[in-house]
Amino acid sequence: MLSLFSFSQMDLDEGNWNIPYVDKIVHFLFYLMFAILCTMMFRERTQGEMGIAKATRSAVVLAISYGILIEVLQYTLTTDRMAEWADALANSLGAFAGIGLIRWLFSKEKPLKWKF
Repeated sequence: MLSLFSFSQMDLDEGNWNIPYVDKIVHFLFYLMFAILCTMMFRERTQGEMGIAKATRSAVVLAISYGILIEVLQYTLTTDRMAEWADALANSLGAFAGIGLIRWLFSKEKPLKWKF
């Protein structure tokens, strides 16, 4: 919902902060967390029946699809929001980083246990 909300009427004072590409960093981090939480949700909801490979594949497909859908909706439904291919790219890279991180955390080399 907030992805389609217009912030043009709000006075968002950035102060002295001037970080280049901060919006892309935020997209990356949001979708990194999206993929991690989605993978854990799939595992939890199936009580461990869904393997880690299938859960991460499903999570990355869902995250990337959702990110592209939001960009398309921003382009078609809003007048002051812009769809950017760079946002979709940052979303996708964040999702891949998230599943890479979750696979590393739960790998055989450094295993974490799923608790049910």
